[in-house]
Amino acid sequence: MKPNQLHAEWQPWEKHLFRLFFLFLSLLILPIDWKIYRDFFAIDWAHLHFHDLFRLSRYQNQFIPTENLPQWGIGQFANWTIALVLALGGAVVWGRLDANRKEYTVLYYWLRVIVRYRLAFVLITYGFIKVFPLQMPYPSLSNLFTNYGDFFAWKIYFQTVGIAPKYQSFLGFVEILAAFLLFNRRTTTFGVGLIFGFIGNVAVVNGLYDVGEQVLSTFIVLLATFLLANDVPRLYRLLIQEGPTYANKIIPDFSDKVLWNVRFGLRGAFLLFTFLFAYKTFENYTTDPYKIPRTPGLSNAFGYYRVKEFTLNNKPVPDSKTDPNRWQDVIFEKWSTLTIKSNRPVKIDFTSAEAVHEKDIDRNYELAGHAGRHYFYYEADTVNHTLALQNKNKNHRQEKLFLTYQRPNSNTLVLAGINETQDSIRVVLEKVHKKYMFFEGRRKPVKI
Repeated sequence: MKPNQLHAEWQPWEKHLFRLFFLFLSLLILPIDWKIYRDFFAIDWAHLHFHDLFRLSRYQNQFIPTENLPQWGIGQFANWTIALVLALGGAVVWGRLDANRKEYTVLYYWLRVIVRYRLAFVLITYGFIKVFPLQMPYPSLSNLFTNYGDFFAWKIYFQTVGIAPKYQSFLGFVEILAAFLLFNRRTTTFGVGLIFGFIGNVAVVNGLYDVGEQVLSTFIVLLATFLLANDVPRLYRLLIQEGPTYANKIIPDFSDKVLWNVRFGLRGAFLLFTFLFAYKTFENYTTDPYKIPRTPGLSNAFGYYRVKEFTLNNKPVPDSKTDPNRWQDVIFEKWSTLTIKSNRPVKIDFTSAEAVHEKDIDRNYELAGHAGRHYFYYEADTVNHTLALQNKNKNHRQEKLFLTYQRPNSNTLVLAGINETQDSIRVVLEKVHKKYMFFEGRRKPVKI
């Protein structure tokens, strides 16, 4: 710092508050948890996946393992509570050992640097998985045929954003812009303003829609609030009192080569991370979107089918909305997922986190957060015309069906074989050629 900036004495309350926040934020930000090093060295850098970097960017120190905390509610913030208690105790000890200190200007500057970069890293990752619309995929056909009331609130929100990929990309651009504004000390205030306008709303959404990312979004808002606190008095004088306002007085002096190297290293690491993450995210988007199964579905089967006939153990079962065995309709997705609507109860998969799974059967985004349909992963033998199905829901994973299929004509599929209860079934499916406003759009005449 410039010498004339180091001698302004702070008020006692400012020193007490700074010690508390320095320790609290350091406990949340600095990599003191051994598990982050475990995750880092577990990465296969020769076959890097974007989610490896994504997981590192959103990691927070854990005094209590996250899996031992509740998924919703105030209990999620148990690690913060521990960090705050430790920071309070540390601040008291620090204050007694350093009672004659007049100010912490230099330390405050470097804490702001750490907070800025920590915030920028996490914004970059969430920004790119929106720019390349991966986080909230376009609703599947089965989702479109699920009753609105069968969705959890978070799934409704995700699909509301997912139906407009360009809007999702715009939201990602805003996050990336905010990250680059934080990258430069002079534009930090503008970056923080974007964060409050955008991420502040996301934090509220995560809480009220039960998305399950409340801790991380609140963490982002906390860091942004810390950065903004330094500007509040000046913004008040400028915007409310309409008086003369001076720029930030904390001016770094990088004439020391060590400090210059630290600055260069931080900037280089940030830019390298940004370009690498952008490339790996684009690669995933174009080759294997992580929330969507990669295996193509049965050729020319995609669509919605009405169950025209249903036979159970050689006995015809009439159309019924209440019979737990009788299928009501069937949907073949573009990928290897077949979904069945019936009155058989569904144990809901409560998963809502950003998880990556290698196997298609484990990619559960399409079924997580709602009931109403049974989702099956299938493997098709196109030579022998057989389908081997297994329930994708982790609560029903033991359910398997082994069916043969025939195509009497282009609009009919006949399935026959053994269902999940080892009963014999025969199902005649009739394809319904329906147009959907989601797909057709509203910029040209559409007849539904």
